[in-house]
Amino acid sequence: MRPAPTRCPICQSEMEVVRLHCPSCDTSMEGRFALGQFSNLSPEQMEFVFTFVRCEGKINRMEQELGLSYPTIRNRLHEVIRKLGFEPGKDESPEIDDEVRSTVIADLEAGKITADQAMRMLRGEEE
Repeated sequence: MRPAPTRCPICQSEMEVVRLHCPSCDTSMEGRFALGQFSNLSPEQMEFVFTFVRCEGKINRMEQELGLSYPTIRNRLHEVIRKLGFEPGKDESPEIDDEVRSTVIADLEAGKITADQAMRMLRGEEE
C-alpha cells in the first residue's frame, strides 16, 4: 500500500481525505477527515522522524546512521518541530546563572529550603 499524497499533483494545494473504506466488510464512509499533524511532514521529514525514533532520540546515533553533523541533525529536528506547530526550545527551562544555582544549593544544604523547592527554583518556577 502506498502512502496517500498530501499535495495536489496539479496545483500543489493540500489534499483532504473525504472517503474511507473497509476492505474487510466493504463499508465506506464519506465526509471530511483529518489526517493528523504528521500528515504535514514531507516524506523526507517522516523518514527523519522514523530514524529519530529508531535511534531512541540519540543524536550521536543519528550522526552515525545518517552521516550528518550534529548541527545539521539539530536543524532538521527543529524544522520538524516547527512543521508540527511548535516552537523549538519554548518549553525548556530558563537558564539559571551560576550564582543563583550556588545560592539554591547552599540554601538546600543549610536546610532553609526543601529539595522540592530547590528543584522548582532551578527550573525557574519559583523565587
